[in-house]
Amino acid sequence: MKYDLVIFDMDGTILNTLEDLADSLNATLRHFHYPEHTIGEVCSFVGNGIRLLIERGVPKGLEVSEIDKVHAYFMTYYQEHCADKTKPYDGIHETIQKLREAGIKTAVVSNKADCAVKELAEQYFEGMFDVAVGEREGILKKPAPDGVNDVLRQLGVARDRAIYVGDSEVDVATAQNAQMDSLIVEWGFRKADFLKEHGAKLLISDPKEIVEYCVQQ
Repeated sequence: MKYDLVIFDMDGTILNTLEDLADSLNATLRHFHYPEHTIGEVCSFVGNGIRLLIERGVPKGLEVSEIDKVHAYFMTYYQEHCADKTKPYDGIHETIQKLREAGIKTAVVSNKADCAVKELAEQYFEGMFDVAVGEREGILKKPAPDGVNDVLRQLGVARDRAIYVGDSEVDVATAQNAQMDSLIVEWGFRKADFLKEHGAKLLISDPKEIVEYCVQQ
């Protein structure tokens, strides 16, 4: 096998969470009587964690204390509605299963809150990941390599035997910062040209290409 471990991003890579994120953001903005956003605008806001999603979504110039209130409301609302429309991308289940059948470990590193990452991984991919980690105290969010390094440590895998799979410029930078290989998918929240401009080297358009690449002798 070419790799012993495949680490996946979550939003835009294995789970299509965009509609629930957009609906939850707009419900929050309505609650505070702020202008709402199109799903395309929300798509451009995501990738750097919930706090930055909120900061990008609220009107410019808000006091930090007000942003804190919006953030808190969103977190409560999204916890209740994070799975209304969210679903795995086509072919992802089969891809992860084939990796595991080939003896390759699988994990998730996301900028979502750690508790949400674990909950969604269990809900949609029960028993399919060895480790799932998100943002938490002591673990800096991506593109810092902390989450990736934590997974490598937990699973005892050398970084040159692991590969990171994501969909955004944040994921490109995460892999670079972790000094490991990466595959960047085209079905997520960013366009191929944008990803290439931000350093993506290997782009794939179908989940089955992950198996083909990672199991290659």
